Amino acid sequence: MRLTAFAIILALASGASAADDAKAKTDPNPKESPKVRLAGEAGIGRFVPDISFTDLAGKAGKLSDFKGSKITVVAFTNTTCPLCKKYTPTLQRLEKEYAAKGVTFLFVNPMKTDKPDATTFTGRYIHDTEGVLTAAFGASSTTEVFVLDSARTVQYRGAVDDQYGLGYAIEKPRTNYLVTALTDLLGGKHPVVQATTAPGCELTPDAAKAPAVALTYHARIERIIQTNCVECHRTGGVAPFVLDTYDAVVANKAMIRKTIDKSTMPPWFAAPPQKGSQSPFANDRTITENDKKDLFAWLASDMKKGDAADAPLPRKYESGWLIGKPDTVFEIGKPIAVKAEGIMGYQNVNVQTEYEEDKWVQALEVQPTAREVVHHVLIFALPKGSRGAGGEAQGFFAAYVPGNNSLVYPEGYAKKLPKGSVLRFQIHYTPNGKATTDQSKIGLIFAKQAPRYEVRVTGLANPLITIPAGADNHKVNSLPLPVPADAHILALFPHAHLRGKAAKYELKTRDGKTQTLLDVPHYDFNWQLQYRFADPVAVPAGSSLSYTAWYDNSDKNPANPDSKKIVKWGPQTSDEMHLGYVEFVFDTRTPVAGGTTDTPKTEVKVPKGGIDIPEQFKNALKRFDTNGDGKLDEKEIDALPPSVKNIVMEYIKRTMP
Repeated sequence: MRLTAFAIILALASGASAADDAKAKTDPNPKESPKVRLAGEAGIGRFVPDISFTDLAGKAGKLSDFKGSKITVVAFTNTTCPLCKKYTPTLQRLEKEYAAKGVTFLFVNPMKTDKPDATTFTGRYIHDTEGVLTAAFGASSTTEVFVLDSARTVQYRGAVDDQYGLGYAIEKPRTNYLVTALTDLLGGKHPVVQATTAPGCELTPDAAKAPAVALTYHARIERIIQTNCVECHRTGGVAPFVLDTYDAVVANKAMIRKTIDKSTMPPWFAAPPQKGSQSPFANDRTITENDKKDLFAWLASDMKKGDAADAPLPRKYESGWLIGKPDTVFEIGKPIAVKAEGIMGYQNVNVQTEYEEDKWVQALEVQPTAREVVHHVLIFALPKGSRGAGGEAQGFFAAYVPGNNSLVYPEGYAKKLPKGSVLRFQIHYTPNGKATTDQSKIGLIFAKQAPRYEVRVTGLANPLITIPAGADNHKVNSLPLPVPADAHILALFPHAHLRGKAAKYELKTRDGKTQTLLDVPHYDFNWQLQYRFADPVAVPAGSSLSYTAWYDNSDKNPANPDSKKIVKWGPQTSDEMHLGYVEFVFDTRTPVAGGTTDTPKTEVKVPKGGIDIPEQFKNALKRFDTNGDGKLDEKEIDALPPSVKNIVMEYIKRTMP
């Protein structure tokens, strides 16, 4: 599943300037606006049976009548809901506008007591008095729309736009969900936003009336595999075998059942939400319980192929740049040889940018040339003149992991590439039995002007990490990171190496309340996942962020290179890191102390009498406490190695009054 940044910060982008707008008082309460839904839970990718109906003109039909259309929009509406009345002109306009583009509209009135008018719309209009169509689609609102491709696969469901809602109306929509979905699909792409809630009168479809979907490969299982597996398990994908054909699925049925049953596939390691709640992450890869149940039932049966006419359209994967043609491309100087077997340490390569002014990046994409052996790539934008030392804890500029390699920010949002930066490519290769070469690159598209909202990535780290030999659950805390200005968190990226066991991010607000933003109870180094919020998390000024990780350095950890070794911070997989990345955005026009959104630069002084050594640093700093009093005084701090001294001074700045 590939989600652009646009999908995640859509709600933030659409309403971000409301406070400065003269019409702010008419803006909706955010709780009433359409919200992004998880695609899997919303039924994106499922097959809609060929339901028969009779329209208001008395003409019999069925959904397969629309197979000649590129796209079919099934719009639920009625004549009594005020929001349906408001959206009628919008639907009429869209129906006319998209007719020449191969898009057909079908209108469904789900209210038995309504008296619909056949002349309201040009397209066919159905009065679903028995509730069969309503049940088949699982419609939840009278204004909800469903977008089907020519194979009757649901590609989008949700709101038309955000112009109208319960208790509000604005002059024009800020986010055109349906238009965006149609544009994406007509362009051969999956919708950026695949599902949202929809305003209107709530519906309670009778599930018992929904026609059953045959439990066959073509009607059900192929779509489950497409949604959950084929992104990697396809010809040209990063997985070791393909699952894009019936024969391939049957041949690998035992492995499919085992990995899904153990929740190692699809890869997703965040703790599940509370029962009845939706995951806060837009890219949650968890396979739904219904999909798992049907997949396991089919694997345990005679695995019927079914009717080929029920098959979904094949997935298309672009071989070029997903972000479009880049304005510029930076590539490592020469190919790196990747050996056939064994382990390779991280490869670090610097590329000079040579720009004489800051550049604002609105879209970026990292492309390895040998994806099959690239575990992940982190790219750091280091200051001019850097030779590549350090970088990890300060936050990365761009990243590649299988399934996530590009970001496209909406207008007004961008990431800064400082003038003269050195792009440091840190590449982790995993030999797969065949020697090859790789020459990774990054493509950038620049914004036309400096953005109002700057996207940044920072790291919550503890470089003084020391993990005792044999410890099976060693806990390490980061320094709390103070938030100097109001911001919104877009995504979280926990990072550790082979001894990483679990991780947690927490937000503490000024009133002392603590909120867990992400809990990863079972961290897996093999998957450097990002956890991207569907609704950006508001972080008010004065809050603080913290990152905690646990490590297993015992002989019970099968990935542990040496359980008898005391492990410290280091760049190789045999070393460790305590590093939690945070991607966030803030308004560049928001003033804070010092007149900037940057943390004010103040002189840091060692308090008289020294500082008590923080509990999380005791083991690492013990040897520098030369007088053994449990403190570090000014003389002892001055004698610290520069990298360690920087951490101690940062601690003083953050914690001392």
